[in-house]
Order: sequence, then C-alpha cells, then structure tokens
Amino acid sequence: QVQLVESGGGLVQAGGSLRLSCAASGTIFTINVMGWYRQVPGKQRELVARIARDGSPNYADSVKGRFTISRDNAKNTVNLQMNSLKSEDTAVYYCNAIVRLTITSYAKDYWGQGTQVTVSS
Repeated sequence: QVQLVESGGGLVQAGGSLRLSCAASGTIFTINVMGWYRQVPGKQRELVARIARDGSPNYADSVKGRFTISRDNAKNTVNLQMNSLKSEDTAVYYCNAIVRLTITSYAKDYWGQGTQVTVSS
C-alpha cells in the first residue's frame, strides 16, 4: 500500500558528493520516521541516518559530520546529502519509512528497492 522509490545513486570519486532522494506514495496518514540504510555483501543492513517528522535527525557515527538528512512532509520525501565520500561508503542504500496508513492503525516499516552508491578510491 506504500511504495518508496529511491534515486540519485551512482559512481563518484572519493571526496566527492552525491544526493539521494526518496519519494513515498500510496495510502499514507503520517510518516513518523524516514531514513536511509545501507548494505554491503556479507554484512547486515545498517542505519545511516533517520529523521523524525519534526525534523530531529540522528546519524551513524561513521557518517556524522559528512552526511545530512532532510525531509519534506508535504511531499513525503526524504533526502540524503552525502559529502566527503569514502570508499567504505560503497553500498546499496535503502530508503525506509515508518508509516501510519490511517489514524487508527499502527505504524509499519516500508522499504525501497535500493540504489547503488559506489565510491572509487
């Protein structure tokens, strides 16, 4: 009932920047939290950054000071500005949203299909 579509991934040189975007659509009453996770082969998916509806963010220690997350509640979008990229940032990045479909329903997790970010050293 909710779809998340990511965009903005690609190849970039170490030290460069990328901006990821994610748009949520479907049956949505409220999106409590939106965020970005990443995953590399052989490892679990890990939190990169997340942001509450009021704009309060938090970040993984590995990206703090380099990445900035933002959201537009009216458009149901979330962005991730990635600066000073490192080779260890290479991963598939997934958009995540915790969504209440109706005023009486519990919030549930939804995921995008992922976008590849590759940082060359």
